[in-house]
Amino acid sequence: MTTFTRAAVAALTFAAASGATAAMAGECAKADRLSTPQTIEMQDGSGVEAVVLSTVPLDGWRGVDGLMLRTRRLTIAPGGIVPTHSHGDRPAIIVIVSGEIDEHNSVCAKPIHHVAGDETGEFGADLSHWWENTSDTPVVILSSDVVPVEEPTGDSM
Repeated sequence: MTTFTRAAVAALTFAAASGATAAMAGECAKADRLSTPQTIEMQDGSGVEAVVLSTVPLDGWRGVDGLMLRTRRLTIAPGGIVPTHSHGDRPAIIVIVSGEIDEHNSVCAKPIHHVAGDETGEFGADLSHWWENTSDTPVVILSSDVVPVEEPTGDSM
């Protein structure tokens, strides 16, 4: 084992033993997680282009009717805002393809900073949030969610 490897193992062991709560990129730090969801400010969307890449009807699959799986590419311009929305009845998986973006949500006391390569699953009665591009470059996100068939291009974020 090299000196560098021993030092890295020692640092990780110390962090784990000391109960360090630093979050990985794209996660809410343990110390910032709220036991009671907060009310977040309502934000209107701006500077967001959403393109539906694909949809799959789920009718007949395990008794599901009237829903589909949708994947979109969202491009958020510098200064752009993905409006406040809920994931109470709409599970989603988000992947940050390029850029950096901040998520303001109801279950974390501080904004969550996401960078290219981060992914996050979003679902739950208490989860509402909005996203903000505070950088000077566009952010590209892939979003896959389950929505009613009547809103393939719908405005739900």
